[in-house]
Amino acid sequence: MSRLEGRIALITGASRGIGAAVAKRLAAEGAHVILTARTVGGLEETDDAIFQATGKNATLVPLNLMEFDKIDALGLAVYERFKRLDILVSNAGVLETLGPIAQFEPKHMTRIVDTNITANYRLIRSFDRLLRASDAGRAIFVTSGAAAAPYPYWGPYGMSKAALEYMVKTYAMEIAASPLRVNLVDPGKVATRMRTQAFPGEDQRTLPQPDDITSVFVDLASPDCTSHGDVVAAY
Repeated sequence: MSRLEGRIALITGASRGIGAAVAKRLAAEGAHVILTARTVGGLEETDDAIFQATGKNATLVPLNLMEFDKIDALGLAVYERFKRLDILVSNAGVLETLGPIAQFEPKHMTRIVDTNITANYRLIRSFDRLLRASDAGRAIFVTSGAAAAPYPYWGPYGMSKAALEYMVKTYAMEIAASPLRVNLVDPGKVATRMRTQAFPGEDQRTLPQPDDITSVFVDLASPDCTSHGDVVAAY
């Protein structure tokens, strides 16, 4: 039997890159996947790939995570249909741009904070009870090596990932007595659109591809996972 047979999984940022790769892998492992992203066309491409590989369709939810009330609406919809959520993969994030903090545009800072921090808080708030309703709820948040230490021109993005790690580790402590397990994944260097934004001259053919790092997500999503409150490297 597949490791995630019958599990219900929600993946954000599932229209491309790591999110799409994780969605396809979880579906291949037997999970029914609920996919969210802003881009409908990208969601449909991921769904097509899942259907071709498994013969099953995903549930597609076009969603802008900065519209926070819609995260609550999604939580209600998942409850009404499934009564629980077994796996949450919070993958969506933005880099926006790199540059000196003193010259950083407020609109870019707002978007980074809203997407990388506040949206994750709202996901925790909306899905905590649904994850606890599972016999083995698993929540996985995608972080970055940029959270580890300050680096010039990476301030806003690195700050947002450091805040995410603090929030998720605190949440893990608060629910330690429950069956729910909460962890973070640091993907490392992966060929994604965000990576191209940060390093435009890099040859992405030399990097691991999103499909290459999905095993860590399966491990953390599995009912037999014992990791909790950890940052797990995918490399």
